[in-house]
Amino acid sequence: MATLSEAEIEKLFSGAPQYFARSEGHYTGAPHPSVAFPWDEKLEIRDLTDHTQIEDRAWGCVTAWPHITRDVQGDRSAAKKESEEKRRAHFYPRCRERPNMLSMGGLEKGSMGYQAALELGVADALQDEQWGFENIGARTPEVVEQRQKMLTSKDGLRHMEESSIMEQLIKNGQRYVEKHPRERRVSSELYNELFLQILHPPTKVLDHRDPYSLSVQISALVKVLAAPNMWIDFSHVEWRIRLGQLLWGYPSEVEDAIDDGASTKTSDSAGELLEERYWLLLQILLSCELLVRLDAITEGEELGMESIRPSEIHRFEKDANKSVKWSLHLARAWLESIEVVKTEPTEQQSPEPTGWLATLTKRMSMTREPQGHHSNSHQHRGPFYAIKGKHVQRQVDGLTHFATKLRWPEAESYASRISDSCRGVAEGITPLASPASRADSHRSSYFGGPKDHTKHGPMPSRRRKIAAALHPSGWLSKSYVSGLMLPGEGLSHFLMATLLENDQEAMERLGTMANLCGGFVYSGKSFWSTACIVGRVLAAGKGSAECMGWISSDIIPEGLADGWVNIKVEETAEDAHYVDKKARIWNKQPIERESRVLGDADPFSVLPADFIIPFENIYKDKAPPDIRIELKGLKLLGSADSIRTTSSVDQTPLTDSSQSPEIHTYPAAINFAVTQTESLEVKEYTYTLTKDINFVTAHPCAPSQHVKIFKSPSSPTIQQVDLSGFDNAGKTASVVGHPLHKYYTYTALHLSELLAKHDFSLEALLGEYSSTARRPSLPTSNRAAKVLVIDCFTGFQSLPQEHEIPLSPTVSRTDSYSSANFSRSPLPSETENAEDGILDGAGATTYESASKKMHSETRRRQFGSDVEILVRAFCAEKGWNALISRRRRGCLACAIREAGALGWKVIIRVD
Repeated sequence: MATLSEAEIEKLFSGAPQYFARSEGHYTGAPHPSVAFPWDEKLEIRDLTDHTQIEDRAWGCVTAWPHITRDVQGDRSAAKKESEEKRRAHFYPRCRERPNMLSMGGLEKGSMGYQAALELGVADALQDEQWGFENIGARTPEVVEQRQKMLTSKDGLRHMEESSIMEQLIKNGQRYVEKHPRERRVSSELYNELFLQILHPPTKVLDHRDPYSLSVQISALVKVLAAPNMWIDFSHVEWRIRLGQLLWGYPSEVEDAIDDGASTKTSDSAGELLEERYWLLLQILLSCELLVRLDAITEGEELGMESIRPSEIHRFEKDANKSVKWSLHLARAWLESIEVVKTEPTEQQSPEPTGWLATLTKRMSMTREPQGHHSNSHQHRGPFYAIKGKHVQRQVDGLTHFATKLRWPEAESYASRISDSCRGVAEGITPLASPASRADSHRSSYFGGPKDHTKHGPMPSRRRKIAAALHPSGWLSKSYVSGLMLPGEGLSHFLMATLLENDQEAMERLGTMANLCGGFVYSGKSFWSTACIVGRVLAAGKGSAECMGWISSDIIPEGLADGWVNIKVEETAEDAHYVDKKARIWNKQPIERESRVLGDADPFSVLPADFIIPFENIYKDKAPPDIRIELKGLKLLGSADSIRTTSSVDQTPLTDSSQSPEIHTYPAAINFAVTQTESLEVKEYTYTLTKDINFVTAHPCAPSQHVKIFKSPSSPTIQQVDLSGFDNAGKTASVVGHPLHKYYTYTALHLSELLAKHDFSLEALLGEYSSTARRPSLPTSNRAAKVLVIDCFTGFQSLPQEHEIPLSPTVSRTDSYSSANFSRSPLPSETENAEDGILDGAGATTYESASKKMHSETRRRQFGSDVEILVRAFCAEKGWNALISRRRRGCLACAIREAGALGWKVIIRVD
């Protein structure tokens, strides 16, 4: 046969995703994983994604990646107006959350996308805790020394009163919403403002060409913000969550340690907490000053009014460490979401005078002191500065959207109640609210709980475990309602915490202690974080719902009343070992080499005979038996009397946390009944969810419109597939999908055959069922199969139930992922009139136009079945990470190549 030309290869693999991991430049950390269609220009193909889209503007803060929210329930005209009002040019630091939160919500419920799966090995949660901030308030000598040095140096910070900080934040907020003035005099004005009020001027000339340039100011700000042992490093997940606690928490609310393996604790001293709050606001101010200048120089470059030298860019990328870049994310969140409101006190008001920085100032103009300290309350009067959210109604609507989509009990009746409560929270958002508004200020509240020091693997879990003590209208709610949240996993915690803190009935029935990475039972339903393996498994069932990191299900653990529970799991040995520098994501060349469409072939000597169409549900000997799978129940393994039930004492939001019932940790198991329909024989299967595995949605693909797959005795496809075999209808399977190079070996097993086996390993399965032995056209080597494909759609009587949900008739570019979920059934010409050969050089099209099909789809299907729960539970017991490949969304060949990119060995093929 003649070798395939480059043009023919491109036609053959049109619509096939290709997998990459490429570095973004110096000082940017691990490579960035991506999926692309380099040989396709149609937007309908290039915009295919393996993850869902953010559906509410209130949730846009979850990621630092540029994105467009879908705004399913929002006011699109308002969103358009808000977008038009923004400036044209923004500076985006090349530093973003890991894993990519856009990719954390896979199209399959309870799964993630390709990018997030690779980035788990270098997740932000794996970083060591920030040394020097082991205790807020109980400052280490290094921190005290560095801050004193910075304040006394002639080349560092000027001392600023807290009122000056707030006034400058007000000015930056006004400057941010206005278009940048483009006259050259602006640089000198900003220069004078910065070096006369905030920083000491440079001791030497940094730019002889323009000593007052924006670049000089940027360099000075970066130098201060990059100083070690001085500022909060928001590259750590814990600090992103604790941001709101420092701004709005009470001293009594910050006593406990975070239950995530960190040693960070907070101080009991109100004065020390206020001092840390002062330094946080100063960090916010410096970050805003830096961001405003970066935006100005970016806009000037875009409009041709500024010229940035490459040396300046290189110096910035080198000097602006990860902590500085995360401070820029904080500045963006602040300027987008927060406004500082200044009010003058009346005769009746008497702000209590304590110092933010107690050792340097005695005047207190922004906060109130705890009760019992009123000795000098009448001596000083000054303005009040309130920190308020700009988009309170948007955040409240987002919370209602979250409750509705998660199918929260009586969500419709609770919507107005939650909205009223959240608006009340918004009215009281200040740096430190009056203690008179809180009757429970004595109780501890913060991320805390008993630590589990048991280590099940050589490395810590890649998923952070977080518990929290909830308060009505507490700082968790204030963080969400204000919109001041940093990218990362924190949004899912804030959403659920805010929902609970503003639902009095739920708080009374569940108690005040929450396990935000576990699950709870409430009102006949169970709710699970996607950080919990139970949630990721139950997500595959009928009636489940997923929204922003949470799963709801009608399946509840046996014997568990309303309350929280934690699930005991352990990392798989492979996942626990391959983290940080050992993570798969650093192997850029193996990732691309082991997922190439041409396998290990020389691109200039590719033959048609090197490819096959990977057939599925074809069994040479006999068709697998028809079976019916039924889930019998979810159990927590432990003595019956040790399972926590609702206490006889009603748990109210005002109850001391010491009286709250303890959240117990148990292993979980799921029971199934499998019935063979012919013999009516019933077997019971129980799978323990012991391994913290992950599921990935196989990336969608689009069948090539440029080729035909032919049938003839000379076709290599025929030589690998016995067309007299059986499929689920007893007929010859249709030929649909992309070809697969012979480099990739795989074996397909029916789920019933897998269930019948005992005491086996994945390596043994791959070695025993080598696919090379089933391909007579290839040399009969004993190579083990690279991938195990589990057939979960042949011969099952309990077919998935489809719930149809209307979609908007208008499909935008960013909505194309949803319409790609459906593809289509094979056309008659593909199953009955297939001809000879493998490649039609004339480019004849046997597939319906992808574009036409996408725009004709008006409904979205959501699948779920006990079969899919069982196979996920099976993998969780075995410790197998798995891709979930759904027929007619993506072909098996593309899923096998993606498994090669991830380094995974199991594909779950569902209908």
